[in-house]
Amino acid sequence: MALVIILIILGIFLLGVEVFLLPGITVAGIGALISCGFGIYEAFVKYGNAGGFIALAAVLVLSVIMLAMGLRAKTWKRLALHNNIDGASQPSPEKEHIAAGDRGTTVTRLAPGGKVMLNGKTYEAKSIDVYIDPHREVEVIGFDNFTVVVKPLSRSAEEEA
Repeated sequence: MALVIILIILGIFLLGVEVFLLPGITVAGIGALISCGFGIYEAFVKYGNAGGFIALAAVLVLSVIMLAMGLRAKTWKRLALHNNIDGASQPSPEKEHIAAGDRGTTVTRLAPGGKVMLNGKTYEAKSIDVYIDPHREVEVIGFDNFTVVVKPLSRSAEEEA
C-alpha cells in the first residue's frame, strides 16, 4: 500500500512541477505520467478492481485539486515579479535639459534620422519630411522617446543669428 501511495504522491508532485514550473512536455511530465500510471497499475494488481479504481479516482481528484489551487489568482501573485524597471539604455534628452527651441548642428545627414550636436553632446535626431545635410544649423521642435526631433533653420534665420 505504501508503494502505491508514494507513487501517486510523486506523480501529483511531478504534475505540479510540469504545469507550473516547466511548461511543455518535459521529464517532469513524463515522470508524472509514469509514476501515476505505475501506482494505479500496482493498485489494480495488488488490490483488485476496487483498489485500482480507488487509486484512479484518487489520482484524478488530487490532480484537479492541485490544478485548481495552482490556478487561483493568489498563487500567481506570489510567484509574479512586482518590481518596476525604470532604467533606460540611454538618458532621455529631455532629462539632460534639452528643450524645444534649442539650436545645434547636424553631425551626420538626417535622412530622416541621424545625429545632431546640442550643447556639446551628440544625440540621435530625426527631421520631419525633409533631409538635412551635415553641419547645418537645426532647431529642436520636440522629442520622440530618446530621439530629438529637429527642423532646419532657414537661411534667413541663420543669417540673423
